[in-house]
Amino acid sequence: MPYVEMDALDFRILAELQANGRMSNQELSEKVGLSPSPCLRRLRHLEDRGIISRYVALVDPAAVGLSVTAFVRVRLDRQDDKHLEIFENMVSGFPEVMECYLMSGDADYHLRVLVGSLSEFETFLRAKLTKIAGVAEVKTSFGLRQVVYRTELPAQV
Repeated sequence: MPYVEMDALDFRILAELQANGRMSNQELSEKVGLSPSPCLRRLRHLEDRGIISRYVALVDPAAVGLSVTAFVRVRLDRQDDKHLEIFENMVSGFPEVMECYLMSGDADYHLRVLVGSLSEFETFLRAKLTKIAGVAEVKTSFGLRQVVYRTELPAQV
């Protein structure tokens, strides 16, 4: 998506919604200093342009039994479009994969994987990830403790 021009009011709306996505339009309008109708128009405009792509609830992984975070570097034996597409389609269907990035450098992909135990990770690795055609090498590091985790984008104003 190309960069979209926004003014300070748009950024204030985004900051407020990133802090509390459940607030009503009335609350949002009061926080940003607009009356409700213009605030709602701006909000709809941000949604229509794809700047706000969706609304979610953030769930604590450990609270639902997902206490193991693995960072997985994957190298493919070939980096042609066909093999990249196969890999990306497969990992997109694995619920354990929270994030996947095509990378430059010594790995083709970096994944963030959430599972409940090392045993579950082993099953994921052996039954899913290494079964994808073209996977040549997998290297894993485990997160010991989360130090910083943000969902709010840095302010642009």
